[in-house]
Amino acid sequence: MASENSPLLAYRLLGEEGVAFPANGAGGPGGASARKLSTFLGVVVPTVLSMFSIVVFLRIGFVVGHAGLLQALAMLLVAYFILALTVLSVCAIATNGAVRGGGAYFMISRTLGPEVGGSIGLMFYLANVCGCAVSLLGLVEAVLDIFGADATGSSGLRVLPQGYGWSLLYGSVLLGLVGGVCTLGAGLYARASFLTFLLVSGSLASVLVSFVAVGPRNIPLTPRPGPNGSSLPPQFGHFTGFNSSTLKANLGAGYAKDYTTGAMMTFASVFAVLFNGCTGIMAGANMSGELKDPSRAIPLGTIVAVAYTFFIYILLFFLSSFTCDRTLLQEDYGFFRAISLWPPLVLIGVYATSLSASMSSLIGASRILHALAQDDLFGVILAPAKVVSQGGNPWGAVLYSWALVQLVLLAGKLNTLAAVVTVFYLVAYAAVDLSCLSLEWASAPNFRPTFSLFSWHTCLLGVASCLLMMFLISPGAAGGSLLLMGLLSALLTARGGPSSWGYVSQALLFHQVRKYLLRLDVRKDHVKFWRPQLLLLVGNPRGALPLLRLANQLKKGGLYVLGHVTLGDLDCLPSDPVQPQYGAWLSLVDRAQVKAFVDLTLSPSVRQGAQHLLRISGLGGMKPNTLVLGFYDDAAPQDHFLTDPAFSEPAGGTQEGGTPALSTLFPPPRAPGSPRALTPQDYVATVADALKMNKNVVLARACGALPPERLSRGSGGTSQPHHVDVWPLNLLRPRGGPGYVDVCGLFLLQMATILGMVPAWHSARLRIFLCLGPREAPGAAEGRLRALLSQLRIRAEVQEVVWGEGAGSGQPEEEEEGDFVNSGRGDAEAEALACSANALVRAQQARGRGGGPGGPEGGNGVEGPATALTFLYLPRPPADSARYPRYLALLEILSRDLGPTLLIHGVTPVTCTDL
Repeated sequence: MASENSPLLAYRLLGEEGVAFPANGAGGPGGASARKLSTFLGVVVPTVLSMFSIVVFLRIGFVVGHAGLLQALAMLLVAYFILALTVLSVCAIATNGAVRGGGAYFMISRTLGPEVGGSIGLMFYLANVCGCAVSLLGLVEAVLDIFGADATGSSGLRVLPQGYGWSLLYGSVLLGLVGGVCTLGAGLYARASFLTFLLVSGSLASVLVSFVAVGPRNIPLTPRPGPNGSSLPPQFGHFTGFNSSTLKANLGAGYAKDYTTGAMMTFASVFAVLFNGCTGIMAGANMSGELKDPSRAIPLGTIVAVAYTFFIYILLFFLSSFTCDRTLLQEDYGFFRAISLWPPLVLIGVYATSLSASMSSLIGASRILHALAQDDLFGVILAPAKVVSQGGNPWGAVLYSWALVQLVLLAGKLNTLAAVVTVFYLVAYAAVDLSCLSLEWASAPNFRPTFSLFSWHTCLLGVASCLLMMFLISPGAAGGSLLLMGLLSALLTARGGPSSWGYVSQALLFHQVRKYLLRLDVRKDHVKFWRPQLLLLVGNPRGALPLLRLANQLKKGGLYVLGHVTLGDLDCLPSDPVQPQYGAWLSLVDRAQVKAFVDLTLSPSVRQGAQHLLRISGLGGMKPNTLVLGFYDDAAPQDHFLTDPAFSEPAGGTQEGGTPALSTLFPPPRAPGSPRALTPQDYVATVADALKMNKNVVLARACGALPPERLSRGSGGTSQPHHVDVWPLNLLRPRGGPGYVDVCGLFLLQMATILGMVPAWHSARLRIFLCLGPREAPGAAEGRLRALLSQLRIRAEVQEVVWGEGAGSGQPEEEEEGDFVNSGRGDAEAEALACSANALVRAQQARGRGGGPGGPEGGNGVEGPATALTFLYLPRPPADSARYPRYLALLEILSRDLGPTLLIHGVTPVTCTDL
């Protein structure tokens, strides 16, 4: 079984000298040498900074002022509840095995497969790229609000020129600073992040102290233009200090217009702003390739960061509600500077959070891009991102991401794009929850994470919550993101991806199939819902491709098993020779485009192997009920691999990727006259064994003569019309009579009808030949058969032919009942009857081609439809095994020169006239 990395090989216990060492390459870009970040520096710090962002300084008043304390707390609880559900899923996946570089992308792709993982990984990468640009532009705007030439308010210094070009220049300079830090490696990034963390923490500490230390004061608000452009009188907000009246006034909601946009605020719009600022829980997971112990650091660091930021947000909400009136909260979102003991420290915090968010987004994007490039999902487009330094830093991915961020900066204002970024983040969060949910539902024994504080309920609730938030924030962006994910998944499916990652879909399918197989009770089978379940025994598929495809058409949605018997005795062999053959047979199934399972066995003889397969193939209620064999004759085997376009292969015996060509995995066809693995005696004995096991039997002869369009998967409506002839009577029984109504005759009718349901056989006309008994008047039996066909809903042309005494069989009328196979009559007499039956069938085929009685000479001269396939009644083998060779010889005479023929013996009722 292929696997990308064996979990046991990923942790070698002892080296050659008995020294413990880790396996190289189990980690990020540079292997184990690049893993140097601790839990605090690698996870806690970037996650805290990403979850705070600029919201903690500039949107606390916005949320509390419009929503009130109670609704603000409710919003925060809901937002963190959604994030906590995803954090639980992240912790479960991260503690279930070694986590390599790529963070969330690695978790999703190794669970849901390259198609879904690659599409969401690319969207998550683009979200980080755009998030970096949004943070930089937010930082530029925050700087220009104070230092810009057009800055409003009394505190502006007005030293920096403003305009689109200048803003782009400032953003590019800051991007160069951020890109330089990230290019020099994760170590410098961690130190820069830690410095930023200290600045933000100091700024927040000053704000918290200011709430207590600063006394009541009136804070002038920025003048607003009046309705007609006139200036309104000066307004003041009030910082009251801790006051119960202020808290009581701020408890309820008071939604008003946002003074920055002029839009009326609602619960949904305020909640979207709050949630946008909290979507940074993956910042630590994105650094998985640089963490010393990602399986421990990611869950521990993420939980600590989420708990810490939640506590700070709660504290700021309460302090703002206790000390600031609603006017101040709604009209000055940056009121922290006005109440601070040292206002510049608040500015430092604002700038530091924006700078750290941009650094976190850029380095996270580069790690995701490097993982995508290493997996080679998008081809040469991402090839430059594979470049790494000697220390393992993927500077190629950093420069690639830096260039994309620079392009996004050209767009200028990104208010609309900010919502798209958040939606893309939520898609990734939902995918992580879905990955964990899939692993939990699959009940795979190897899914046993050390973090156990989760269940499928939390995963499912996380998926639903993320999807709900996506459409709440931006319905258009949510719909567009899901459409983009679908298109990228289709692209990756068309390109093909690695098959060694392990697909959770296979585990889910196994789990569901097992569950429904247990519910498929054979005791509840009913003839109304019968369908053929075929076991086709194949010696060498090179000569059996037409039969393999014909059997695929006959299955009618039932079970189809390709069986093969390898001769040998396991006691005399060093290993099982069957297991290595499965890959070749499964490739055969894929190339032939048939819906079949493969079952191989080892046995001293083909007959015993066939018994094994008939008994043990299938599972539960899905077991073969019909054995299909090729006919045993002296015809030279054909190599259909040479003529079938689906099996054309390049010269040299290898395919793309270095895998051996399919033609080299199967031996060449048997040469004429060479020994066979199966004797005529064992061939007939195999047929008898199947009938004893209550299995139907189909013997297929000359299927290689079927037109290719009849074996195709498409419609055969444009091809030349053909006949399908059915002879539902034992032609080796000299007397006719009402034999067409027995179980075997009805089985023939059912199989022919099933074949007519296949699109490639829609144009074929079904003809049923009714053999008249010696005393039966013409028309009577035909009427009964037409009535039966009407009850069975079978549309067919019925033709009466004289057989038995009237056909020159020479059998006296009073002779005993029975067929020539099981009777004691002479060989010459039996062969004469078989020759007579063969001539009768060929005459009807020629009559059909001639277009009228007597064939082309006696008809109208118009060539009619030929017979594409003939269904014949297969008599039971004789009870005496000594007569097996004679039985096979009679079948050969009966079906000689008839073209493609199926000799069928049915033993189970298959038709029903009731609803």
